[in-house]
Amino acid sequence: MRRTSKLTRVAVGVASIALAATACGGTSSDSDSGSDGSGDTKGLAIAYDIGGKGDQSFNDAAYAGLQKAAKEFNYKTADIEPTEGETDADKEQRLSSLAKQGYNPVIGVGFAYGPAMEAVAKKYPDTTFGIVDSVVEGKNVASLVFAEEQASYLAGVAAAKATKSNIVGFVGGVDVPLIHKFEAGYKQGVQDTNPKVKVLSQYLTQTAEEGGFSSPDKGKAAAEGQIEKGSDVEYAAAGLSGQGVIEAAAKAKVWAIGVDSDQYKQAALANYKGSILTSALKDVGGAVYTLAKSVEDGKPLTGVQTFDLKVNGVGLSESNPEFAKIPGLTEAVAKAKEGINDGTIKVKTE
Repeated sequence: MRRTSKLTRVAVGVASIALAATACGGTSSDSDSGSDGSGDTKGLAIAYDIGGKGDQSFNDAAYAGLQKAAKEFNYKTADIEPTEGETDADKEQRLSSLAKQGYNPVIGVGFAYGPAMEAVAKKYPDTTFGIVDSVVEGKNVASLVFAEEQASYLAGVAAAKATKSNIVGFVGGVDVPLIHKFEAGYKQGVQDTNPKVKVLSQYLTQTAEEGGFSSPDKGKAAAEGQIEKGSDVEYAAAGLSGQGVIEAAAKAKVWAIGVDSDQYKQAALANYKGSILTSALKDVGGAVYTLAKSVEDGKPLTGVQTFDLKVNGVGLSESNPEFAKIPGLTEAVAKAKEGINDGTIKVKTE
């Protein structure tokens, strides 16, 4: 029997999954770690979003969830890279191939998989599908969505407390509703903490195909422009492009705020870690693992599964020791968390 739930309580938590993401890139069609070697038992398969594995952020967090499932359930898994300039038909073929091979569940990492998943799920009613960051209707589809605006609000609180110039920046990868949630929460957190602080906002591209989520050079140029205008805290919600923002911040000796994973702990960003004040966390890995576990338990989750601050689906990292040294920052973030959880702070999504 399938179960539909409006809220999934995440047992694994943000820190335990997202921080385990790998730093390697490349394409892996079959991951045998955790496999019993027989090839008969196939479990979780994920299809990556733009930027692929190695983005130190969104996709790597999903891979961490896959690794945890493979180890715990001792089955064969698969993770598939996207291709440049691919169409919805390409995505549909990828998802269909995974379902046909017997993988269950099959998860599309990113809202771009929406049209393809809607079509494929109908063809494979006995397979549970999951999609991250989008809502797709279907009896066998779980829509894994997050309260990104809540984590971004906390990032805004941190930025307002850390800035000395009273100017902070936001860099969005692509000008779409999902990234608007990040911007809206960030701006509100900044303004609620210190109305005197100005937020500079810039989107890298209008569409994902133009490279907004996969071009560190674009992120770097945008951040450099904001820093020239006085920004001393840079927050990016831009996937792989965010690495360029972090690099620019480190070069200018200003603060960067990471996204999705705790980027202070990412090996590939070790040269810049001293400049990464905090990260707005989004437990994509936890959501991926939670869906896999529900299928393994014989009670597949379907419908909208919302991961918010109350269930540790989003949060703010405090790994950098400098975080605790900024006057009033720890207390302000704790107070904001309390307000969001008890409903006294209503975070905007636009």
